[in-house]
Amino acid sequence: MLFLLPPSETKLDGGSVGSRLDVTSLSFEALEVPRRASLALLDELSRDEAVAARALKLGPTQAHEIVRNRIVSSSPTMPALARYTGVLYDSLAVSSLDDDSWRWAHRHVAVHSALFGLVRAADEIPAYRLSHDSRVAGTTLKKVWRSSVSQVLTELDEPVVDLRSEGYVGLGPAGEGSTYVRVVSDVGDRRRALNHFNKKTKGLVVRALVTDRPELSDVGDLTDWARGRGFVIEPGAETVLVAESVLDAAA
Repeated sequence: MLFLLPPSETKLDGGSVGSRLDVTSLSFEALEVPRRASLALLDELSRDEAVAARALKLGPTQAHEIVRNRIVSSSPTMPALARYTGVLYDSLAVSSLDDDSWRWAHRHVAVHSALFGLVRAADEIPAYRLSHDSRVAGTTLKKVWRSSVSQVLTELDEPVVDLRSEGYVGLGPAGEGSTYVRVVSDVGDRRRALNHFNKKTKGLVVRALVTDRPELSDVGDLTDWARGRGFVIEPGAETVLVAESVLDAAA
């Protein structure tokens, strides 16, 4: 079973000393051609600071993001799951994962990057700034990624649990065999969608998965595992994660 996460706009700087991007080492090698196309588009965009700032929706204090993009092919790398920050990834707390958890995560967790497409947890990537809706050199990232990512996900021989935002689903739908996840609160007889807690809950669920390292073959197995962890997973047209405990703890 593969758990597919969205990326985050915020990322850590730095990485392993002497490391640099190696496109051929990234997982899902069928995406090498669109990856190189995406990197070429980012390089072209980064040559003009004003154009790049508009395309990436950056303010005057975010010029460092353009510098990141200019040196993306030579800057140091770190595992993808450690590169991203923000609510979801803070909840995942990867800095405290042991080796066994990292191995499970690399096998079962992927991130959908706007720059690199699908990458597994331990794939080494540099810091960059690019979002699903960024316009690069007169085109869109949907044109770069949609068909290739969708094909890769459709051809996987395992179920996909899709925790991406709708914007990243647009860069490559996972297909009929996947299960899309949305997070809601269960208050009385009324449910409501969440925003902040949507990300936090997804991070906590994946954190629990990589620490427990369960053997899961289908959504039924996932439902059984989640019940013991205090998450209610309801299969249906969509899978809904109801996590009252998250709301209570944050109140």
